[in-house]
Amino acid sequence: MRIFQVILMTFALLAGLSIAHSPDAQAQGAFGGGPAHIASALEAESAAPKPGEGTTIALAMAPAAGWHGYWLNPGDAGLGMTVDWTLPKGVSIGALRYPVPETLLISGLMNHVYEGPYAVLADLKIAADVAPGTKLPIRAKAQWLACTDKVCVPESGELVLKLVAGDGMVAPAARGRFDGWRTHLPRPLGSEATYAIGDGKLRLSVPFPASAQAADIHLFPLAEGLARYAAPQTVSRQGDRLLIETDAGEGGKGGTVQAVLRTGDHVGFLLTAKPGEVAGGAGGGQWGAILAALGGALLGGLILNIMPCVFPILGLKAMSLARAGGDERTVRREAIAYTLGVVATCVALGGLLLALRAAGGAVGWAFQLQDPRIILALLLLVTAIAFNLAGLFELRAYGGGDRLAGQGGMAGSFWTGALVAFVATPCTGPFMAAAMGAALLLPLPAALAVFAGLGLGLALPFLLLAYIPALRRRLPRPGDWMGRVQRILAIPMFLTALGLAWLLGQQRGVSGMTIGLLAALLLTLMLWWLGGRQRDGKGGALAVAVVAVALLAGASHVLPRSAPTAESSDAHMAFDAGKLAELRAAGKPVFLYFTADWCLTCKANEAAAIDRAETRAAFDKAGATVMVGDWTNADPAITRFLESQGRSGVPLYLWYAPGKEAQTLPQLLTPATLTGLVR
Repeated sequence: MRIFQVILMTFALLAGLSIAHSPDAQAQGAFGGGPAHIASALEAESAAPKPGEGTTIALAMAPAAGWHGYWLNPGDAGLGMTVDWTLPKGVSIGALRYPVPETLLISGLMNHVYEGPYAVLADLKIAADVAPGTKLPIRAKAQWLACTDKVCVPESGELVLKLVAGDGMVAPAARGRFDGWRTHLPRPLGSEATYAIGDGKLRLSVPFPASAQAADIHLFPLAEGLARYAAPQTVSRQGDRLLIETDAGEGGKGGTVQAVLRTGDHVGFLLTAKPGEVAGGAGGGQWGAILAALGGALLGGLILNIMPCVFPILGLKAMSLARAGGDERTVRREAIAYTLGVVATCVALGGLLLALRAAGGAVGWAFQLQDPRIILALLLLVTAIAFNLAGLFELRAYGGGDRLAGQGGMAGSFWTGALVAFVATPCTGPFMAAAMGAALLLPLPAALAVFAGLGLGLALPFLLLAYIPALRRRLPRPGDWMGRVQRILAIPMFLTALGLAWLLGQQRGVSGMTIGLLAALLLTLMLWWLGGRQRDGKGGALAVAVVAVALLAGASHVLPRSAPTAESSDAHMAFDAGKLAELRAAGKPVFLYFTADWCLTCKANEAAAIDRAETRAAFDKAGATVMVGDWTNADPAITRFLESQGRSGVPLYLWYAPGKEAQTLPQLLTPATLTGLVR
């Protein structure tokens, strides 16, 4: 395929496609010197880089609509960018760093491309002996290929960047722009992968924690010959490893290889892999992953029935079966309607989750409870249910106890099931995190089946009661006890309401929680008024519903727009470069470490050494501050600090003794390593 790419460029040049240049950092296209189809510019993060340090520069590229540029390894067709630098004395530029690319399949050829604006970064270093005020003109002669799905045009530009050695100050606008570009660079994975080639297949085993989120996974080999680019890639999960299987390429050199692993929208990791054992095949492993995820989903849904927000509703449904007596047809219709409501809601939430992630959203299961307005709505609803169970007012449509027969009863059961599934989703994490993580990696039909399995598990107790008469006969006969049990079931619903209020406080602070509790109090007063009217044989439910909607709209409008500022816990302090400087200036010892949820080495060190009682006791005795930088989401401030330490990934462990520079600790820690720092 590389021969095809060379022929493509040669043919374009022989056909008379002249490449024009512009001294004003503007690129031009080939056809008669017209405007380029991919505009280019050379930018610097600091216009006054500091001698002895330097700055980051970027080749900012902007393809026109319908056009695309190419990654370092362009795939089956196309050509990557080449840059020839002309630099003043004392200036050097490192290797180009490309963002995570996209895939584009055209006529059976896989292209590794960028269809929107992107930037290729490089580190510019300035020698320490360069005098401040020295002019530093940077010239770059760049060549690239711009293509549509029908035509390719070779383009180039002579780009000029005029810098002056100075204090290294970075303007806020430039900082934000470069930080945005850095988030799309692949991050080093830290742990080594293994691969095996046999029977025409490439199998790759990548260390990746089961709890870490990943979607739209694709492997982009850096070297030619490792894999056939256009072949389908099958991905499955086995514990803390990702297994990737695809067709092997031709002419691979073997040995250590590198690749970029995409795990989301323009985000991913740079991994290094060596030949080695790869347990299981991704094809067979995927069926195992599907079955394991389905089993976990069913079990997780079943366990959810004892959660405070679900058990009271299950109790009410059981009492409704007791009231129904021997009417088998009615009981089973109610059970099917309830199950359909639960399963449909779980599948709908799962489908929406997958769609949002495919669109680039960083969301996870129970994402609906990340919106404080939905939490507020659930708080009001659960409050109403709790007071209904407590006997403050009557709400026949919810209880459904005396209207099982007919269409109304089935509709009530369906919406009761939908409510159960909607409220129960946040509780799934402790029981089925692995199943939910696997669902995000499986093909769409299998992923939706996992979400349906969760719903089926959640509805299973009610289905068993409905379809096994022997179980139903064990239920007590209807009587006064049902009223007492209903009031007892109000207690976990009140606890659920308190939990929702707490969650609202976590998202929007004390003021947000206060607004939620005030709205719940006003709703309760209206429900008390409704209960009094009902006891007198009067109505008023419609008025209460209108007031509830008004309360929800008003409270949502006055909720704080942003979350409260995160505070450090007693155990550690969140990374802050300014605070670190203050602690060091005050002569305080500091243990600073950088971690990420997807870093297996990080998590192993935290469990084995950092989060140990003896380590905490030693640091407390020495008055040492523990500061942690969480790089799970590629925080730009942490990225800059890591680069300043000559690191491109995590883990990184630093010990600042009073009055001394940082001591870099080994990447595998023991309690003795850490406690020995303060002895």
